[in-house]
This record gives sequence, C-alpha cells and structure tokens, in this order.
Amino acid sequence: MSNVEESISEIVNDIIAEQSEEKNSDGDKIFNHPDKDVIIDILTSLRKVIFPGYFRNRSIKVYTLRNNLSMLLEDIVFKLTKQISIVLSDEYENSADVLKEAERLSLEFVKRIGKIREYILTDVQAAYDGDPAAFSKDEIIYSYPGLFAILINRIAHELFLLNVPVIPRMMTEYAHSETGIDIHPGASIGKYFFIDHGTGIVIGETTVIGNNVKIYQGVTLGALSTRGGQALKSKKRHPTIEDNVTIYSGASILGGDTVIGKDVVIGGNAFITRSVPDGAKVSVKNQELRYNYDASKPIERIEIEEDNDWFYII
Repeated sequence: MSNVEESISEIVNDIIAEQSEEKNSDGDKIFNHPDKDVIIDILTSLRKVIFPGYFRNRSIKVYTLRNNLSMLLEDIVFKLTKQISIVLSDEYENSADVLKEAERLSLEFVKRIGKIREYILTDVQAAYDGDPAAFSKDEIIYSYPGLFAILINRIAHELFLLNVPVIPRMMTEYAHSETGIDIHPGASIGKYFFIDHGTGIVIGETTVIGNNVKIYQGVTLGALSTRGGQALKSKKRHPTIEDNVTIYSGASILGGDTVIGKDVVIGGNAFITRSVPDGAKVSVKNQELRYNYDASKPIERIEIEEDNDWFYII
C-alpha cells in the first residue's frame, strides 16, 4: 500500500470512528437525510401549481390543465411525504407511524396552497403597483427575485407552522442562494408585500410584517443581540412592522420590542432600535456630501437641509 493510500485509509477510519460515537448514528442512518435536489424539485412543482400555465411541465405529457395540476400535486405529495418521513424518523419507533404522520402533514400542507396563492397574488399586484419599471405582471412572475423569495417563504412558512423540521429552512436557504434575500421561514408576512431589488435583505425568524409593506435592498430586520444563543429560542427577537410601511435601502431595524407604526417611512441607512410612532418619517440627520475635484480646487461641503416633517434619528 502506498503512502497516499495509507494516509487516506487512516483518515477514513478516523471519520467512521467519530461518526459511530455520535448520538443516533448507525450504518442505516448515515445517508438518511433530506435531499436538497428533491426539495428544490418540490418547490419547482409548487411554483407551477401556484402559477398555473406560466411554467411548462415538460416531464408530464398531458393536454388539460386539470390533469396537469392533478399529476403535479400527486408528485408533490409523494415526494414531500418521503422527505418529511426522513426528518421525522428519529421521533417515531415504528416506520409505519412515521409514514402515516408524514402523509398527514403533506396533505395538510397541500390544502394550504389556496392560501399561499391568495397571498402571493397580492404580492404580484403590490410589485406591479409599486414599480414603474414593471411592464406587466407576467414580467414580475417570471423575473423578479423579490417575488421568488417571497413565494418560497410563503411555502416554507406553512410547513414551519406545521412544525416540520429542517425542510422549511432548506427551502428558504435555497431562495437565499438564488436571490441574496434571506427570509427565515418563521417570519410572518401579511398581504401586498413588495421587495424592490432585494439583494442583501435579511428578515429574522420572529419578525412580524403587516399588509402593504415595501422594503428595498440591503434592509435588515434583525435581533439586537444573539449572545444568549439557544436560551433565546422562541422569544421575540425581531421587530414588528405594521401596515403601509416603506423601508428604504440599507436601513437596519433591530429588536423584538421595536414596533414600526402604521404609515411610517424609514429613510435609507437609518439604524433603529426603538419603536417609531404611526405616520412618522425617519431619516439620518445632518448627512453631508463632499466633492473633491482636484488639488487646485477646495473641497465643497453640502449639508442636507432639515425638514420638520421628518423624524430624525441622531
């Protein structure tokens, strides 16, 4: 045996020894984990169901919309049941009980597709109404990353509410990797939600967002601190955003006790850790711009004038 083979053999032996010492690890469970590719396939099929007629299903050769939707839903239930049974396998001793519960959860989820459709269609409308660059709703459905991230979140959120472990987070992290928009499946989001541009947005687990909310790229709805680690689990750590709020790019709103009231406008780059009353306009005070053309010209200083209609964060 060569030195390379001996080294590889030793590394493999060490990994297997460590694996066998971990809790609940055995030869039958090493590869018994949810399949990311299957999860993505389920999401792709759900997108076709939620927006029927928009995304061609080339794998199913049927000629009526009813048959197409029926076959898609059967496939979703079958695959989702299998993936849920995997993540529930440690909670049941009897495999038949696992399969029964996984099937129940899958069927309960597909019954909620109507609610998901109701909400996401309001999001399409909000994007169309709120973006003068949008030529049609078709363009939004096909191409807007914000709508894609919201759709995946609305799907994952329903599974999260059903207490399905792991899978909802895999779904939203897939959307995160595709769009740069990170929405935890636990976040509760109302109707007519519009994400404009979207890249760099972070929305934490216990965030509550009302109706008719619009946010721009780079916005963070986060926690003040996570130093408590697991001791903070299930506690309200992220802000509440009430109805008709607009949050411009780069703003950070932090803390579980922070409530942004109705009809508030948050200016770009604001850093907020306390509640804002209804109807307020929030901006960073005393911004200044400097222009330095070349060494022969002095630096020009321009201050933004104060506006009494705005509530400034200093």
